[in-house]
Amino acid sequence: MLVFSYLLVFFIITQTRLIMNILITGATGLIGSALQISLTNAGHTLYKMDRSRQSTSPFNWYPPENIINFDESKDIHAVINLAGSNISNGRWSEKKKKEIYESRIKSTKLLSETLSKLNSPPDIFISASAIGFYGDTENNEVSEEEPAGNDFLATVAENWEQATSVAANAGIRTVNIRTGIVLSTQGGALKQMLLPFKLGLGGIIGNGKQYMSWVSINDVTRIIEFILNTDSIKGPVNMVAPAAVTNYEFTKSLGTALKRPTLFPLPKIGVRIIFGEMGDALLLTSIRVTPQKLLSHGYHFTNHNLLETLNSLLKNKTD
Repeated sequence: MLVFSYLLVFFIITQTRLIMNILITGATGLIGSALQISLTNAGHTLYKMDRSRQSTSPFNWYPPENIINFDESKDIHAVINLAGSNISNGRWSEKKKKEIYESRIKSTKLLSETLSKLNSPPDIFISASAIGFYGDTENNEVSEEEPAGNDFLATVAENWEQATSVAANAGIRTVNIRTGIVLSTQGGALKQMLLPFKLGLGGIIGNGKQYMSWVSINDVTRIIEFILNTDSIKGPVNMVAPAAVTNYEFTKSLGTALKRPTLFPLPKIGVRIIFGEMGDALLLTSIRVTPQKLLSHGYHFTNHNLLETLNSLLKNKTD
């Protein structure tokens, strides 16, 4: 009878621990919107950080002026930081690059410092980063152990992660999710590609040999839930499917999924004329990444084959 009582107490404690109060910044973005649905369905209570100077929300901030209000009465167990301006929206002027940088580093530092000073800090702080951390890896496959690259996006990602160090040093389990190309018909790169490919205007970019490290939106939400519930995971985590593909392979797979030809290439010079520095960074740079930390902790990907993933996403879009 005593053993049964101990087991019952252990069960109640572990089950209670899995249900969390979770605060999300950047909740209206592609990942944030999907995550709200999955975490709510899992039974968690969600709070959104409102970006406003005068909001009545228990959680609001305005990072440009270092304003943040954090209601400690809500007993937040986890914070997921997804804030950051869209890097693919328009050419990169010096003003745009400053916005990209400050919308990530300044806001993350403000949040990290705030969490570190709470009387009851969260158990875990998950903060966005990106595989741009590695710079151009050419044909080389890289894991979380590799150092940062030296281009603009690598510098942004490195400093973005360093901005979470205050929270980590305060004893909060801190995870930096280095996200690859998120495949979803609701937004991001895939949504932008659909119209030209459906019109038969798709084709390889540059020489088509640059690697694209991708992940489905379904796995993105599952990975974040996996991290929330796996206490041994901390530090950088590559959030990508196990097998990166070249741009040529991606192009042909999307053409096959849409049953359209892919005969209109966009040469390197065209990319640079149309998109400038942004085109070099987002379309021509090769980033071949492996999710070593997730695999070593036992995460099983739902979507690991690109063509099957595209077929599934496009089927669900038309259902």
